[in-house]
Amino acid sequence: MLPLIKAINITSRCSTLYYSEKMEPFGITGIQHSYISNICRNPGISQESLARMIYVNKSNVARQLAHLENTGFITRSPSENDKREILVFPTEKAQKIYDDIHRILGEWNEYLMDGLTDPERESLTSAMQKMADRASEWARGRSL
Repeated sequence: MLPLIKAINITSRCSTLYYSEKMEPFGITGIQHSYISNICRNPGISQESLARMIYVNKSNVARQLAHLENTGFITRSPSENDKREILVFPTEKAQKIYDDIHRILGEWNEYLMDGLTDPERESLTSAMQKMADRASEWARGRSL
């Protein structure tokens, strides 16, 4: 049996490959979907808050957002309250693919869970949520 973290890493890498393939027609990568989803759900989120939300360092977030801005998925503007804070908003282009992104995520989730019984699905989901909460607890307060 694979060590747990190795199994999680393999699943994560394969997920990114799947997302990249399925989202290519929309002009985004397998990583950028999480930016677009979070920005659509939280219009006006600060870059810093987005970085904390998706557990990515600020410089990587800035690079991805620059690309998404150049390709017309988001806009950025300084906060009226604090000019050092950059706020991020989805464009109509991002909002148009939001439902497609979630359909693709759902299809992959169903693919991965295929063959598991309902109790196994519930148990796995519950255990993974506990692990994610524990990992998040560790990451909170750290500079990303």
